[in-house]
Amino acid sequence: MDDTGTLVTLTRQSMDGPDRPVLVERVGGSFATTTNGQFLQRVEAIAQALWERGIRPGDRVGLMSPNRVDWIVANLAILSAGAVTVPLYPTQALDQVQHILQDSDARLLFLDSERAHKRLVDGGVTIPPVVLFDSEADDGLAALERSGGALRAAQPDRIAQFAAGIKPDDLAVLIYTSGTTGVPKGVMLSHRNIATTAVSSFKRVAATFPGGDPILCVLPLAHIYEHTNIFGLFYLRSVIYVCHSPDELLADLQEVRPKAFFAVPRIFERVLAGVVGKARAEGGLKARLVPWALNVGRDYTRATMDGNAAPSGLRLQFALAKALVLKKLRPALGLDRLEFVCSGSAALHVDIALTLASADIMILEGYGLTECSPVVSVNTPEEYRFGTVGKPIEGVDVRLGEDGELLVHGPNVMQGYYHDPEATATTIHDGWLATGDIASIDEDGFIRITDRKKELFKTSGGKYIAPSRVESAMLRSPFMGQVMVLGSGRPHPIALVSPNWALLRRELAIPEGMTTAEASLLPKVREFMAKEAAANTADLGPFEQIRRCGVLPRELSVDDNELSPTMKIRRRVVEQRYAALIEEAYESKAAREQPIPA
Repeated sequence: MDDTGTLVTLTRQSMDGPDRPVLVERVGGSFATTTNGQFLQRVEAIAQALWERGIRPGDRVGLMSPNRVDWIVANLAILSAGAVTVPLYPTQALDQVQHILQDSDARLLFLDSERAHKRLVDGGVTIPPVVLFDSEADDGLAALERSGGALRAAQPDRIAQFAAGIKPDDLAVLIYTSGTTGVPKGVMLSHRNIATTAVSSFKRVAATFPGGDPILCVLPLAHIYEHTNIFGLFYLRSVIYVCHSPDELLADLQEVRPKAFFAVPRIFERVLAGVVGKARAEGGLKARLVPWALNVGRDYTRATMDGNAAPSGLRLQFALAKALVLKKLRPALGLDRLEFVCSGSAALHVDIALTLASADIMILEGYGLTECSPVVSVNTPEEYRFGTVGKPIEGVDVRLGEDGELLVHGPNVMQGYYHDPEATATTIHDGWLATGDIASIDEDGFIRITDRKKELFKTSGGKYIAPSRVESAMLRSPFMGQVMVLGSGRPHPIALVSPNWALLRRELAIPEGMTTAEASLLPKVREFMAKEAAANTADLGPFEQIRRCGVLPRELSVDDNELSPTMKIRRRVVEQRYAALIEEAYESKAAREQPIPA
């Protein structure tokens, strides 16, 4: 296989055997399977229809829908017509949708439903002609496929002509970085960028997945991480099960029992919070046993992770924890066949990885960014080191700048920012992309990410603090839902927290009729969250420890522009919106009476 070919070539070469299953999703309560032959037939029909509608090579086509097989089909059809996919999140803020469609000059937009269409129209978004996945009318996907199918039958050689005209360095995906501030920038990724990244990433685990293994697609397909993963899974000839939403995740895990899936740290944090919450809800011995077993598992894995022997007392505790709790987690979660889970997009606290490893759930942490298609490095089952994001994938070189910033060079590096040569020149120098992340590289080549360069802040005492390091430490607590650490120019850091209200209500006996806004004002809630913050940051440096918290009245959300579509906190927005709460946390009498770490 030509690893540097186009995404169309990569996919078609992977589709050996027309009757082999390739895509599966829930339809009407049961799983429906798409074979290689059916998939390619749909792709070719839609590509033909797009050409008939006037879509030409290089034209941009928007794709905005929750996860579904139709998304994957439409994406490859766009690419097969020589056009460029512009992915949008279905939860994207309307002003950002407007900017993306306008900046990209999208000629057509795939949407999932009439409801999604109405949201855009009612929101004043200027949109191009649409194709609706769920419509049976003339503007629907089914009608588009029928017309394309007739063209395909009449001109069977045209799709090969399309493919022949697509070159590896042609633009394939124009994906807009969600960003935590400012206007989204269009990242230009070529066929070569994504194809080489997919192959280089997945060939490292090809021996583990010989073909036909069930893999669950969990992350949004509009996210470049899952977008590239799909092509890697095609390369492995896996059977891809598409999870429609986080609400279906547990049911899909238990029914599919996947060999692997790809996730972000928040999923693992919620899994552990759910396990602890369920045990606490059942009460009795289990309420104490499960948290104890998880803590013992974490401590045992930490003690033995470098090949050392754990103390005899810890070994005995671990044997008991394993027998009573830990060995039951894999089958209970539908992970009994799991080889590993890959984690990316944000920092994963090592304690989370250690705890799950004690239950034989291996999390392989990796690192990347949209501008690198997105994978830069990843741990593998054979080469793994806790607390790192692994070694660079094949063909990718890394080095550190003078200030410790990680620089990347390789075929995964983007072509540049669309309509923004100045930002491109600032980010790429002599082929080396400045990631904006501070890192270290050990003697064996494993990369450790410290923090975002632009998010480091300095206290009035001159101490630099990496907020993500402190936030990930706090998120070890099952009572923490969302956390944002701040304190630039202040004597010490504080945190704004949105609790895991379901768990906290049971723990503190908060009346069910009380809103989260009302509960956030209760002294016992504030005191409890402050204690949780202190306990989970006690192992950090004294200047990093959190003693004072502001309890948010509700969860931060994408709709309120407080989170990006990739669920990253928009720090400036939150700081401005909750300025009074921040001042209250710093000035409250209870806070003043608490000692401040030096």
